[in-house]
Amino acid sequence: MTFFGNIAEFFSKIPSLSFGVTDFLDICLVAFIIYNAIKLIRETRAFQLVKGLLLLGAGYLIIGMLEMQASSYIFRFVFQNIFIILIILFQQEIRQILERVGKSKFTNISLLLKGNRVAQEETVGNAVIEIAKAVQRMSDSKTGSLIVMEKEMLLGDVIKTGKSIDAFVTHELIGNIFFPNSPLHDGAAVVRNGRLLCAGCVLPLTKSDEVSSDLGTRHRAALGMSEQSDAMVIVTSEETGIISVAFKGELIRGLNEAELREKLLNYLIDAVPDKDSDSGMLKKLFKGWKK
Repeated sequence: MTFFGNIAEFFSKIPSLSFGVTDFLDICLVAFIIYNAIKLIRETRAFQLVKGLLLLGAGYLIIGMLEMQASSYIFRFVFQNIFIILIILFQQEIRQILERVGKSKFTNISLLLKGNRVAQEETVGNAVIEIAKAVQRMSDSKTGSLIVMEKEMLLGDVIKTGKSIDAFVTHELIGNIFFPNSPLHDGAAVVRNGRLLCAGCVLPLTKSDEVSSDLGTRHRAALGMSEQSDAMVIVTSEETGIISVAFKGELIRGLNEAELREKLLNYLIDAVPDKDSDSGMLKKLFKGWKK
């Protein structure tokens, strides 16, 4: 049977076409999945793989129309195993999708049940103040640094690559870790819930081809970490002393201590609409803090 014959047989098996609410919801769900999949991969190398698969699909259609038996057998074998091939090719993107789905706001319920949300935000706020102070001092002395501020997505794989510290954050401790020629100064420090968990960690480098050649390994590692997690990564350039922040695959450069402190507070301490709430009061307190 020819290629067009198969298509005709498929449509002949459909007795009638009806459209209901369930069909509309089905279409919306598929469109939503496709849209977010394209949005996720459009600026990565995976987008090139998608274009390659589309070209293979077009080639398969042409081969089917021309009834080329040998080539059809090869292409048919490939497309029969397409799901396994997609999982292998897009394993990193699939993992990112699952991690984003897992970052549900329902995880905040655990904090409410523990009843320690205000205390935790106070710890985070104090850590932010100490980190901003330390980063400004390292900027003034042109000391390179790389600090990962973890949020909801846990970074256990990254933490395993470093040395455990688990201490409250102080600007003196941060300064000692990144002091030139110290054992841990080349790696990244990871901060979770206001505590310095570890240092000397290895971060994944960005795969983007659009990164400026002026940026070194620290900046590429910061971008790579921000692409694969919801963490905010702070970088101090060893050459220029410029303070930068990487978030969601973007790099913001030229920050000072106050700007860095504000960005970290806005991101790490959840905003609460009620201006008289404990969380809102904490944000105002930390934002108004001066050296």
